[in-house]
Amino acid sequence: MVKLEIKSPKADDDTIELVKSAIESKIVRVQLGMEITKRRITKFESKYGVSSAKFISEMTAEDLKGGDLEYVEWAGEYNIWQRLKKELEQLREIEYSQKRGGRTPVLPRSDQGI
Repeated sequence: MVKLEIKSPKADDDTIELVKSAIESKIVRVQLGMEITKRRITKFESKYGVSSAKFISEMTAEDLKGGDLEYVEWAGEYNIWQRLKKELEQLREIEYSQKRGGRTPVLPRSDQGI
């Protein structure tokens, strides 16, 4: 779980809603990317009758009719899908909290002669 704390002297409910909206938009884009990628993966899985996990762990380019190019395409799509899945999980775990007011004082740097 990730806790996102929003601190601002002017923080209000609109601020946290703006941040939530931006993250929700990102979630939608990631889901769309996953759908597109999954369609591409499904074509390979149907063509060869194996799951992508089995393909990655057991097959080589020589096992595919399309050779190296097809292997690279399938492996690439599968890696993209895995990365997007992880990103989606991370985004969904975010919890929000808001701290109002109470600005943290800015302390002088030691190189300013104070």
